[in-house]
Parts: sequence; C-alpha cells; structure tokens
Amino acid sequence: MARFVRWYGSGPLHLLVLIASFALTGYALVRLFAVQPWEVAIWFVGAAILHDLILLPLYSLADLSALSVLRHRSGGVPQVPWINYLRVPAFLSGVLLLVWFPLILDLAIPYQGDTGLHEGVYLGRWLAITGVLFGASALTFALRLRRVLLAARADEERPPTDRDGSP
Repeated sequence: MARFVRWYGSGPLHLLVLIASFALTGYALVRLFAVQPWEVAIWFVGAAILHDLILLPLYSLADLSALSVLRHRSGGVPQVPWINYLRVPAFLSGVLLLVWFPLILDLAIPYQGDTGLHEGVYLGRWLAITGVLFGASALTFALRLRRVLLAARADEERPPTDRDGSP
C-alpha cells in the first residue's frame, strides 16, 4: 500500500473515484455528442476560451490583489491562514452567478408560469446568498481565530518547564 501511495501520490480510493468520474464524464460526452455534436463542440471550445483567456486571468488577478492588500499583519498576533475563507464564498457565489446569470441580470425570456416568480427576485436572492456565504465564512474564520488566540494565550500563561518536564 505504501508503495502504491508513493507511486500514485494518493490512496486507491482516490484513484477509483477519479476513474469513475472520468467514466461518467465520458458517458455524458458520448450521449451528448450523439444528439448535438456541433453544439457540444462549440460550447466546449467557447467554455475553454472563456475560462482560459478571460476568467482565469481575472480571478487570478483578484486573488493576487486580495493577497497583496491583506498580507501585512503585525508580528505579535498568531497567524491563521485566511485566504480560503475569502476564496470559497467567492467561488461559490461566482458559480451561482455563472449558472444563473441570465435570470440574475434579467436577460432571460420571462418564464413566470414555470417558476411562479417574477424576474426581479433573482438578483436580490443571489446577493442574499452571497452575503450569507461570506457571513458564514467570516464567522467560521472568527471562531478559528478565537481558538488560535486562546491557545496562544494559554501557552503564554503556562509556566516554563525544564527539559525533564519539571517547572
């Protein structure tokens, strides 16, 4: 097992899940190409161009900007890795925007009969979900920071010990 992990880099369950996801993706591509081959090819190329040439540089720049602006901290405070508490809600909000942007930006043909909702509610709901995501992330970060600060304070109050463990 250790030899496999050293050779592959992870456990066999990871490899099994990866193979299953590739098989499912291949099955979906075969089914989609059988029905609409040109539309799928155009969508795939368009998505690759949109992601690689436009979105990747934009969110890489946003990530680097956030890192450079928020990097400076005082040395006396214990460090907590904070960037993922910003990345995760931003990513989830971005995915929601990417999937639902025609409704959020009111670009879609109205289908109130299907959903029972007016077109104007989607922007407010997306903003509310985004706010909840960032709020939950900030709360999680604050709780982790509090735990780290309490642990650091407990370490400072503990009397120093010799090598043999006696005070």
